[in-house]
Amino acid sequence: MDHKIYKIDDILKVLPHRYPFLMIDRMEIIENGVKGIGYKNVTINEPFFQGHFPGKPIMPGVLQIEAMAQAAGFVIAVSDEKLEPANVLFMNVDKVKFRRPVVPGDRLEIHVEKLKERKNIFVCGGKTFVDGNLVCEAELTAMVSTL
Repeated sequence: MDHKIYKIDDILKVLPHRYPFLMIDRMEIIENGVKGIGYKNVTINEPFFQGHFPGKPIMPGVLQIEAMAQAAGFVIAVSDEKLEPANVLFMNVDKVKFRRPVVPGDRLEIHVEKLKERKNIFVCGGKTFVDGNLVCEAELTAMVSTL
């Protein structure tokens, strides 16, 4: 089944992350097990804005990468359409480019696509957008673990 929307209750069934480290508010599966779009509503209430940076809040780039990793993990984990807890472990990040800052009030769109798969190792491409503008891109490697 392709093109399905998952809301926060579904995401919490699959990803182990919780506040303040859950970076996905909603997921849209475009192609089952291959491609999806995650959404993160960036608000001034995020705890990282207290120190990054006072008076000029900018979402840390490393958290944008984490959001990509979570979105990719969700796409991989629900490829069999089961909403069960998944152990998708982030292994590597490559080809990272940051294009512009993400600030409170932005809606981060996290586009991820599985590029390669070998046994339990997956390579995914990710791009994040705000208002249609590319803000970050990266290539992520993760593994599905039985931990």
